[in-house]
Amino acid sequence: MLLELQQIIVKPGQQMLLKDVSWQQLENIMSEMGERRAARISYSHGWLEIMVPLPEHEKDKELIGDLVKFLLEELQIDFEPFGSTTLKNERVQQAVEPDTSFYIQNQTAVIGKNRIDLTVDIPPDLAIEIDITSRTQFNNYEILGVPELWRYTQQGLEIFLLVEGKYIKSQSSPNFPDIPIVELVNEYVQQCLTIGRSQAMRNFKTWVKNNL
Repeated sequence: MLLELQQIIVKPGQQMLLKDVSWQQLENIMSEMGERRAARISYSHGWLEIMVPLPEHEKDKELIGDLVKFLLEELQIDFEPFGSTTLKNERVQQAVEPDTSFYIQNQTAVIGKNRIDLTVDIPPDLAIEIDITSRTQFNNYEILGVPELWRYTQQGLEIFLLVEGKYIKSQSSPNFPDIPIVELVNEYVQQCLTIGRSQAMRNFKTWVKNNL
């Protein structure tokens, strides 16, 4: 007896791992789940992980995404935001959906595109994950060649840069040189939790105007 996808329930904050999933099955599952789903997927060589984020996960994603957009706009850097679009490459049997992602240095290559296929497209310059709990997801980004990955956990922001196919931890971001990104993000998110997003954003904008 085969289970239908709609029979499977994954609660927020939980993950489900499926094995021996072919690429065509992955495509079918993603098509059936649809574009406006809450669940995120991660796929590597036949292993498919389906995860439903917690509400606080989504809030942190929006806060950090807003911060990145504001910084890029203030610095007058052209960019294309791609949110949690699926990054996939059938040739290396990998797919992953970041919480949010940005094309910055390579933004002209994806203007007008709605979907990304890394068999032909360049990977995003920056991907952001909120509280990664799966090692598989981390490896996916390495194999797909995403040059910069931010991971935000309860301990704060971590920046990883791709060097010779492996991530190394960094205290700075090549996309935001000479800006203390780790400290800024941690302070801004903490302010959002204590004084609210609106006042925190006003404080952040004041800092940017005074320091950049």
